[in-house]
This record gives sequence, C-alpha cells and structure tokens, in this order.
Amino acid sequence: MYIDLVESLVAANVERRAQVLRLFDGPLVTCEGLRYEVPEGSKRLLVFVALQRRRVERRYAASSLWPDGTDDRAAGNLRSALWCLNRAGIDVLRADKYSIVLRDGVMTDVQVVLNWATRIIADDCLPGDLDALPQSLNAFELLPGWYDDWLLMERERVRQRMLHAMEALSRALVRSGRCADGVEAAMVAVGADPLRETAQQALLEAHLAEGNWIEGRSGYEVYRTLLAAELRTEPDPHLRRLLCERQIFLRHSTNEPSAASRFRAPA
Repeated sequence: MYIDLVESLVAANVERRAQVLRLFDGPLVTCEGLRYEVPEGSKRLLVFVALQRRRVERRYAASSLWPDGTDDRAAGNLRSALWCLNRAGIDVLRADKYSIVLRDGVMTDVQVVLNWATRIIADDCLPGDLDALPQSLNAFELLPGWYDDWLLMERERVRQRMLHAMEALSRALVRSGRCADGVEAAMVAVGADPLRETAQQALLEAHLAEGNWIEGRSGYEVYRTLLAAELRTEPDPHLRRLLCERQIFLRHSTNEPSAASRFRAPA
C-alpha cells in the first residue's frame, strides 16, 4: 500500500537525484535507489526538524526533544545527534550556531502525500493524481509507536487531511465516470472512521451515481444503526433526502414497482 501510492507520487513529483526523507515507513533516507538508515540517536531530531517545515532554533529543538535534563545536557544531546547523522553519511540537515533546517532540495514523503491531498481537495489535479488510490489509510499513520507531544498533533493533521482527500477523490472519480473507484475511495475513508458523516455521504453519493440504490440504502441503514448504538442519534437528514430523491427518480423512470419504491426512509 505504501509503495503503490507513495512511491508513485514520489517518482512523479520528486527528481530522481533528490534525497527523500521517509517518515511513514522510517525514518530513513533514500537517494537514487539507495537507502540510508538513520542512527537511532538521531531519529527524533531529524523527524522534529522535518515536521517543523522551517528553520528551528537549536535551543528550542534541544528543550523540546530532551526536556528532562539541564539545558547543557540537552545541547550536548543535540550535538551528538548531529554528529551521528554526519558520521552515517546522511547530509540532509544544515546547522549553524543558532538553528537547524532541512537542506534545500530534501523532500519528505509526508509533504509529497500532503501536496497530492491538497490538489485533490482543491480539484486541481495533475495527470495521474486520480490513479493514486490506497487500499487503507493505515499505511499513512505517521510514525506509529511514537508518542511525543510534538508529534501527536502532526499525526492527527495528516490523518484528517487524508480523510478529506479520500472524500474529494471519491467525488472526483465519480465525476470522471469511474464510479467503482469512487466507491472504493469513499470506503477507504469510511473504513478509517466509520462514524464520519462526510465519508458516509461520499460513499452514498458514489453508490447512487453508479445506480446502486439498494447498496446506498444498505449502507445508510448500517450507518444509522451504528450511530444509534454509539451516539444515540440519527444521521443528518440530508443523507435521507439523497435516498428519497433517488427513490422518486426510480419511481418515475419505470412503470413497474421496484424494491426501491417499497422502501420508506425512516422518519
């Protein structure tokens, strides 16, 4: 899953000679097909600087990464982490007496994926953007097993961006006539967060666009049951209206009674 989406996006949007910092399945660095393992003592510093996406003061980085010791101890840990990176031949950070920043031209797989998500959400797709369809969002959980405070918010930001992208991707695929792929994209979002109403709406719209009213009705009932069990509430009336509008269309498009015409949406 990681290779299918991320590798295709990296290959399409990053020069082959560029260094790429992998965070989803890392951290590690790749360049021209070679992999460079990041020393254990340098991983948190490299990830911290990369996720800031800007120049970081050394004192701020040291105090954030090693908050339990003295300032001198934290500064020493930072110097050691930089030294280990240089010794491993990983030259992706530029450091001076006051700050640290990613070198120009170094890309992260997180930023490549977020750039793709932004284009999908803005409906400003590049050729091939609609062909990037993950089977699950689990592959895009940022650094699972890391519980640093400075990472948790970034992990949730990436997750929310990907959920919005899957919903927008579903609608873009439906508009291009690829309803089956649109259903699959919406199901990725629903699988990641079954209670998310916008994801359920994207899935319902994709089913109805494909002409599968019964599939849409079934999905609606499953969602309605889940909401009742988990939150003791009903879906937004807009979802019910989508089904009712499709039901009316089916009634007027055939002279014979159908299974759809016998369904009454819940009051």
